[in-house]
Amino acid sequence: MKKRVFSFCIGHILFINAFSQSVDIWKIKADKIDPSNYYGITVANGMIGIVSSPEPFKVKDVVLAGAYDLYGRGRVSNFLKSFNLLNMYLEVDGQRIDAKTATGLNQELDMKHASFTTSFDYTDKASVSYSYYSLRHLPFTVLMDVSITAKKDIDITGASVMEAPDALKDVQNYYNEIDRPHVTISLLTSSAKSPTGKLLMCASNTFLFTEPHGQEPKVTHEMWDNNMHLMKFSKKIKAGETYHFSIACSSITSAHHDDPLNEAERMTIYAKLEGRARLVSFHNKAWDSLWQSDIVIEGDDQSQQDIHSMLYHLYSFTREGTALSPSPMGLSGLGYNGHVFWDTELWMFPAALVLHPEIAKSMLEYRFKRLDAAKRNAFSKGYKGAMFPWESAETGVEETPVWALSGPFEHHITACVGMAAWNYYCVTQDKNWLREKGWPILSATADFWASRVERNGPGKYEIKNVVAADEWAENIDNDAFTNAAAKTNLEDAAEAAKALGIVPDPDWLNVANNIPVLKLDNGVTREHGSYHGEGIKQADVNLLAYPLKQITDINQIKKDLDYYESRVPNQGTPAMTQAIFTLLYARLGDKEKAWHWFEDAYVPNLNPPFRVIAETKGGTNPYFSTGAGGVLQAVLMGFGGLDITAKGIIQVKSVLPGQWKSLTIKGVGPDRKTFSVK
Repeated sequence: MKKRVFSFCIGHILFINAFSQSVDIWKIKADKIDPSNYYGITVANGMIGIVSSPEPFKVKDVVLAGAYDLYGRGRVSNFLKSFNLLNMYLEVDGQRIDAKTATGLNQELDMKHASFTTSFDYTDKASVSYSYYSLRHLPFTVLMDVSITAKKDIDITGASVMEAPDALKDVQNYYNEIDRPHVTISLLTSSAKSPTGKLLMCASNTFLFTEPHGQEPKVTHEMWDNNMHLMKFSKKIKAGETYHFSIACSSITSAHHDDPLNEAERMTIYAKLEGRARLVSFHNKAWDSLWQSDIVIEGDDQSQQDIHSMLYHLYSFTREGTALSPSPMGLSGLGYNGHVFWDTELWMFPAALVLHPEIAKSMLEYRFKRLDAAKRNAFSKGYKGAMFPWESAETGVEETPVWALSGPFEHHITACVGMAAWNYYCVTQDKNWLREKGWPILSATADFWASRVERNGPGKYEIKNVVAADEWAENIDNDAFTNAAAKTNLEDAAEAAKALGIVPDPDWLNVANNIPVLKLDNGVTREHGSYHGEGIKQADVNLLAYPLKQITDINQIKKDLDYYESRVPNQGTPAMTQAIFTLLYARLGDKEKAWHWFEDAYVPNLNPPFRVIAETKGGTNPYFSTGAGGVLQAVLMGFGGLDITAKGIIQVKSVLPGQWKSLTIKGVGPDRKTFSVK
């Protein structure tokens, strides 16, 4: 362990020197951009994610939540990319700007108001800046602002290019102009079918000019091929003048609306007639409201910036009032096919729950709407109740590729969903929700476990043949986390019944009291029935102390930590495990070990130039929102001591790292309370 800690610390120092000479706690800046070593950062509003590119006026991906179809790997549903609706080009005196001719290129993410800005110089003729927003108050609409300052008299041509991703088919392109006495609206619109033809995806955009009506530039349309068309305008700018224009874009599918083609144009027209100033104002106000729930670290600006980035991504990948739930990579791309795993309920949900219960409610609504599919899944395996799939997409059926054994065997996901439902009630105390949504989930998941156990005598209601939370352990018996999570699920269901004045099934607690949690000869909690000390992929046993609270004895928690922290390889494992070590050590009062594991949870996983988190150390698949969710819990429930109980959120004893002067958590729970640790 000493050798590992030393090598990590050297890497950390080099990383900090490379990336953070001066740290802004709200802005992540990149002024040395290497396109060959560039990992984009996402601007998103919980529905549309826009991933940045090192190329001027380009974006890497546009990802639309809730839009899936069958294509690509694994014969299962995959996230669909939307039309690349923010790509554009700019010509100055007939020459198109590209990466080679843009000098002094800088990029910056403003996390406070969720905008991404690129600025550069073009020869000795102009300075250019553009920003884009995934508008928080308009879930299907994005905005790009462009500003050009002329150093000489110049002629510019700006074009908005609509391009269809390769997976879409039967692309149709449209161009319309709507003339009114007070406005002219040019609409560049495209539609296409998803790979199997199941969905219709549509996008539309328009220019927003600053000139009075009648004086704005003339817009023309060009059709290049079936997959790409554009609209453009030209303008003369005098030396010293700055010219502004914007592009508003909307994208929606038949998964979201019954008439997506017309709705895409209607939403774009709405944005046009709201105007740039009102759009940005409402967007900023929506983000100001989100940031009323914040984590404030005094004394360590780099940790503060990193925690803001994790919160920013959690907020960006989710939104209130939906029945959507984030995948491990959120809206940062097509990672894990956009599927929903335990990553949501166990890793991302708790931070959302304590800071924005209304967002957590959306995640649970996703599961509630797929409860019938979970019941059919249980039936097909010979069980009662509801068995949630390991990978879920649009319909709630099992979406794990057949070559991955986690699909039919990683059953602990069902307990994770049940626990999330109970914790939502604990935080909100919303009995109407518990009765209408929570109880159906909790009772059905408890029924599943009562039928899932094999009753082999007192203390031996065993759960056999599962994939463990440590996924390197396949088709084993009595996995510690699975068994303890099932026990927690059954106990929570019984408590929910009491809260509603319902008599719980007496078999639930009978089963809970007889599910075994095994031990090794040395007294350490045994990961599973055939475990003999081998390396582990990710936390399993240590989750019994938190979040399950099935192990509460301090000596046992320490013993399990000491044993399993030495069995996590330094490479190739996901980022969540170290966050649990951090949380437990903070609660145990060991600030040195808590700080070591806090850094180890994410710093080696950061990629340039925006410190985006990959799933593993040295990994290249950001943004790993699951890992961020684990670190946020380490701060909120570890260093911050927040604890979810049947009567709401309380604060338990914990310690801060020596590098931090104080920790303040604002806007906690429905009452928006503030908790502090000095």
